[in-house]
Amino acid sequence: MAIDEKRIDTRTESSNLLSYVCLDDNNHELMQGMGRTLNVSEGGISLETHVPIDPHHIVSLTIALENDLMDFKGKIAHSRKREDEKFESGIDFIEMDEEKRWFLRQYILIFRGQENII
Repeated sequence: MAIDEKRIDTRTESSNLLSYVCLDDNNHELMQGMGRTLNVSEGGISLETHVPIDPHHIVSLTIALENDLMDFKGKIAHSRKREDEKFESGIDFIEMDEEKRWFLRQYILIFRGQENII
C-alpha cells in the first residue's frame, strides 16, 4: 500500500482505549471523546472513533501505560469512514520530547509482547 511505503517508523498492532481532545489553532477545546488504537509507532498512531475528526484540528491524546498517563499532540494525516460506520484516522505526533519518546517506546514494547525495559 502507498501509505505503508511513506511510513518512517514501523507500526505495531495495538488495541487500547484512549481519550482524545480536538483543539483549534489557539488550543481551545472543540470536542472530546474516546477512541481505540489500531496501531502505533514512534511517529504516529492509527485511531478508531465513532465520530469523524476534523483534519484541520490538532488532536491531544492521553495514553495510559500501567499507572502512568502521558499526553501527546498530533495532526491528522488521513481519515476515512469505514463500512462498519466507524472512522479511522492516522495521526502524526508533533511536539515530541525525549520523555514522551521513551514512554512511547515502552508502550510499543508492551504491544510487541516484549518485557518492559526500564
